[in-house]
Amino acid sequence: MSERQGSCRCGRVSFAVKGEPTRIGICHCTDCRVESGSAFTYFGIWPAAQFTSAGETTVFEGRRFCPSCGSRLFAYDETEAEIKLGSLSEAPTDLVPVYELWVKRREPWLAAIDGAEQFDEDRT
Repeated sequence: MSERQGSCRCGRVSFAVKGEPTRIGICHCTDCRVESGSAFTYFGIWPAAQFTSAGETTVFEGRRFCPSCGSRLFAYDETEAEIKLGSLSEAPTDLVPVYELWVKRREPWLAAIDGAEQFDEDRT
């Protein structure tokens, strides 16, 4: 089973996910834009049993980040882990989004991802 690793910018928090994600997406909602400081977030979802992390994180509204450097990293619960894919060690990746959320907030200069399912708001 393949493993992908990632960390925060300062290296105090690290994580790994095994196998392939169950889904990959991009979100253009206000929260994701503010959290990322960009036009969208790029994330992958793995089963929680395939996720491990090391190092102390701080949590805000379920999203975990490094308290030292502020890198936004992941969120998880007992069923799944959502990884900010920009925090993976290898770039670029072969992980292609299969859906986009909150496309009604997508910047007009940003084209839709070919073949990705489009949702005006959240998936339902």
